[in-house]
Amino acid sequence: MPDEVKLDKTEFVKQESRQLRGTIAEELLEEDVDHFSKDNAGLLKHHGLYQQDNRDARKLKNEDGTRKGKAFMFMVRTRIPGGRVPCDALLAELDLCERFGNGTLRITSRQGLQLHGIIKDDLQQTIREIHRTQLTTFGACGDIERNVMCCPAPLRHDPVHDQLQQAADAIAEELRPRTTAYTEIWLQDGEGNREDVSEFVPIDEPIYGAAYLPRKFKTGVALPEDNCVDLLTYDLGLLGIVENSELVGYNVFLGGGQGVTPSAEKTFPTIAQKMALIGTDEVVDVARAVVEVFRDHGNRSDRKTARLKYLLAGWGMERMKGTVEEYLGRPLPEPHPAEVTGVEDHLGWTAQGDGRDFLGIYVENGRIQDTESERTKSALRRIVETYRMPTRMTAQQNILLCDIEPSQRGEIDSILADHGVIPAEERSLIRRLSMACPALPTCGLSITESERVMPDLLDQLESELARQELSDERITIHMTGCPNGCARPYSPDIGLVGKTLGKYTVFLGGNSLGTRLAFIFQDLVPFEEIVPTLSGVLSYFRQERSNGESFGDFCDRKGREDLVARLDLAKDGE
Repeated sequence: MPDEVKLDKTEFVKQESRQLRGTIAEELLEEDVDHFSKDNAGLLKHHGLYQQDNRDARKLKNEDGTRKGKAFMFMVRTRIPGGRVPCDALLAELDLCERFGNGTLRITSRQGLQLHGIIKDDLQQTIREIHRTQLTTFGACGDIERNVMCCPAPLRHDPVHDQLQQAADAIAEELRPRTTAYTEIWLQDGEGNREDVSEFVPIDEPIYGAAYLPRKFKTGVALPEDNCVDLLTYDLGLLGIVENSELVGYNVFLGGGQGVTPSAEKTFPTIAQKMALIGTDEVVDVARAVVEVFRDHGNRSDRKTARLKYLLAGWGMERMKGTVEEYLGRPLPEPHPAEVTGVEDHLGWTAQGDGRDFLGIYVENGRIQDTESERTKSALRRIVETYRMPTRMTAQQNILLCDIEPSQRGEIDSILADHGVIPAEERSLIRRLSMACPALPTCGLSITESERVMPDLLDQLESELARQELSDERITIHMTGCPNGCARPYSPDIGLVGKTLGKYTVFLGGNSLGTRLAFIFQDLVPFEEIVPTLSGVLSYFRQERSNGESFGDFCDRKGREDLVARLDLAKDGE
């Protein structure tokens, strides 16, 4: 960046943090303080932690009538490339959510795991126990490469899937920060002692330097026929090219992103664009080059427009590709014609191809918990403890139980049934294809509800779809409590984005493939009016769709003006 550009304060915090240490270790020792300072709270994100508070409790009062103030707690996110979680690691996370958290474990939309409600005094113990399972929280958040995603399906007959995972692992390792801050602050040596952090000895950060990246960086790896990771919504997407059953290369996509800042019209969601075709042996080098370009040229003065998508929007693809080639040291060929053509949710029973099966279990909004009717957490614990299988998390916030012997299928089905867990094939399509962010009460950015109201909304939609004989339609719906887009609401068939308390912006016209942005259909729609608003559009779709046309394609073809005009006519006729 030019010298005259005024840097955002966050940049100075990172530069002066002693490679992400700040004074986190010192503040951990403050027994009477339940939170970290603002600067350290920002640095904590790189360690996989978000400082939050229980927003439901903000208005509670003490006996003398004064407000209790914020009840601070932390979200602890685990970084898991490709969502692969060994059985002991999953059991440890389930144990930790009960011992230190709010009793639930959440699967993220990026194949990670989140503990919620951890208090400051329990952070070290929580992180140490996660570390003992060979997982880590380091790099799950912050201005660095975050969790690298790829298809989790354990298809043993198809070596291509193993190659996708290998690519994800290689990228994750290459782009891992080298600082030892995490080890020094959170972990113990063999004798149970924490390393001395008083003396700062810098080490080389060959990729990130002193200030790390301008903002977060996200990567996904997928195949054209199965974009289950929503690859086009990330900064870097690698779409595998398969010829004669062999992986021959990847199409490189750049500049996807879903985050929007409501107060800044200059922010916008995007779908990633094709840049080039690369060989399977070029994945790490190209990923590194793209990150280095972003590091050196991304916007460090305005965090609202600091993502790679804004750099690409300003430069254009020709300049972006040329700059990546300069960093790489060689030209890159034009991209392959391959595009995303399909997506799978990997739910239900599936043959792995090695004589064993995997089972995809639907987890509503990714929240692994026990309710009165469905005790998913207890069922998963019993199954994994009994059969010791590895597990994988999906980008749709579901879980795959892997390497199951055919003789075990009946026993596992019985355990699930005994705990009230409904088989995926008995779920409605709209529910299977839904997603919601955590929102209230934990997220500090949330404007209104998402996860807590999504089940009720889906109940209403299921009834409406049944009434209109549309239950078999593949319709994706994503909901977020604010425009930041954590549940990727700008590209499905239906997107619901919190605009103000109890009201949402309704987006239509995306698709289940994740290849097209939706448009704003209606703004400031009260929650109770969402389904009535959609009802008219669904009726129009049922009456005038083309043969085999999906709901999202129909809305995209008709456009907003036509849909609004049709609804206005329908209202006038009531």
